[in-house]
Amino acid sequence: MRLDGVWWLEDRLRQQLRTVPFEVPPGTSGIEVRLEYDTSGGAVLDLGCAGPAGFRGWSGGARAEFRVGVARSTPGYLAGDIMPGEWAVWLGLHRVPPDGVRYSLEITLDDRVPEPVPDLSGADFNPPRRPPARELPAVDGKRWFAGDLHAHSQHSDGALGIRALAWLAAEAGLDFLAVTDHNTISHYPFLEKRSAGSGVTLIPGQEVTTELGHANVWGAPKWIDFRRPASEWMKQADKAGALFSVNHPLAGDCAWRHHLTTQPSIAELWHWSWLDRSWGEPLAWARRHPAGVIPVGGSDFHAPGGTPAGLGEPVTWVLAEECSVPALLDGIRAGRTAVSASRTGPLLLRCGDELVASDADGLVLVRPDETRVVVRSDAAGRRTFPASQTGMYRLETWRNEVVALCA
Repeated sequence: MRLDGVWWLEDRLRQQLRTVPFEVPPGTSGIEVRLEYDTSGGAVLDLGCAGPAGFRGWSGGARAEFRVGVARSTPGYLAGDIMPGEWAVWLGLHRVPPDGVRYSLEITLDDRVPEPVPDLSGADFNPPRRPPARELPAVDGKRWFAGDLHAHSQHSDGALGIRALAWLAAEAGLDFLAVTDHNTISHYPFLEKRSAGSGVTLIPGQEVTTELGHANVWGAPKWIDFRRPASEWMKQADKAGALFSVNHPLAGDCAWRHHLTTQPSIAELWHWSWLDRSWGEPLAWARRHPAGVIPVGGSDFHAPGGTPAGLGEPVTWVLAEECSVPALLDGIRAGRTAVSASRTGPLLLRCGDELVASDADGLVLVRPDETRVVVRSDAAGRRTFPASQTGMYRLETWRNEVVALCA
């Protein structure tokens, strides 16, 4: 099946996500889709796929072709039985210039015998070289774990497979990593094995992505339908016992502009794009929420050297009973979080009714009421303060640059 045509800006304004239905007969073992279009004028078209039972994959603008098969599928797409009936290619008109974009869409069906899934156990990978853990105070039997809550793999627009991503996280000294590929869950089946092999707890996540803003959902077993209103993403996450976070609410053209009927409790206040941390708008954004938000951070990692931030820049710290997915999510849900620029740099932790500032000599502690005090560390490089106020504390330089914060 082949379609050729032109999408116009008026088409995008009427309906951004278009479906191209096609019939799949019994005995089909694979579906291949190829999209060609003129990108010279800045056009961007997204790709996805649905079967009779619903979602089968999404790659957005990261790929111009994909295959859905019984045994294997292109990253971003779910392998499994090819049910007969009506399927659909999803075409997202993400960017369409005023003079239109010519496109050609080709859909091919085959009945080949499925290829066996190769053994990708990773025997060619050396064990990761994990740096020493940082010594931090325990609280009522709970420990602080370091991680990154926002990273992408080849299952969306990242450069690395799950195995390489997990190894990189281990060598960065992270205890956990949320793999949050765009609008897909095709990476989920690979997480448990790579967690065991790397020693890094991989949290199943998905970045629900639209042009009005992005949100991370951690721990949801099923796909979150990005086509629905954002309030329904929250409801689906809550029903599944998962967590919902507004991502980079002030980040350029993907700043958060969705209307929500319920106030979100978690927000990615510290995104890699907060390059000038004397810029106070992320803190002002948090203050505008009457109930406050639980702060987390995310590198939004895509590739080594591909963005200004590496994996774990910033680091989110979670106080939890153990480094398991349920325990980590419980810690975030309870607001036991802190964020720092790096794993080994200045750090501010709320430990019961005390604040512990580590490696922070000469920095300024800023309380929720904006009163301030200079940190003078002891011989061990720490200083404690009473945590008598409700809200977010932070550490700043004398130039008002944020270097650490805690819920």
